[in-house]
Amino acid sequence: MIKVIIADDHAVVRKGINQILDDVQDINITGEASNGNELISKIIREDYDVVILDISMPGRDGLDVLKEIKSIKPKLPVLIFTIYPEDQFALRILKAGASGYINKEEEPEIIIEAIRRLNEGRRFISDDVAEMLASKLGKRQDKLIHETLSDREFQVMSLIASGLTVSQIARKLSLSTNTVSTYRNRILEKMRMKTNAEVTHYAIKNNLV
Repeated sequence: MIKVIIADDHAVVRKGINQILDDVQDINITGEASNGNELISKIIREDYDVVILDISMPGRDGLDVLKEIKSIKPKLPVLIFTIYPEDQFALRILKAGASGYINKEEEPEIIIEAIRRLNEGRRFISDDVAEMLASKLGKRQDKLIHETLSDREFQVMSLIASGLTVSQIARKLSLSTNTVSTYRNRILEKMRMKTNAEVTHYAIKNNLV
């Protein structure tokens, strides 16, 4: 039996996955978490075979949670289950240690296949992600401006481009406003921009939001 824990701040999403897996004989949901800290606490106390993790939750961001999971239990496979488009986060997520990445719009059969594959020690990415990664490998090595940002800077940049204020970003990421302001200044400097409007325009142009 494959023991799975789901981490998503929306109860309806957790319930939906439970329903999808309810009749699957070899997979059992043995844990649920509504935020990153709760997930980490349960992973420390209990043993699971696969983690299903949303990267956008209140409090600690899923990317940070993923990195902590890999530091605590490096061999525990994590399947990222998100609404974000593949070209925005997939590469960073896989580099951070995720074993799989699927969009919440995928068919239920894909989720089941992904869980089984991760439990076997293999990776799972959709055809769209595989095509995107192959395309990146085939392109010139020059990085786009946003690819020079750290994971946290990219995260803050995405939230700025989504229209959030410094205070809103600070609350979402559980950071101080001064820290977020520092990240914003670094982002503007690295991207050679002066305003949030320029960041937003760039993000839209490059399909980052």
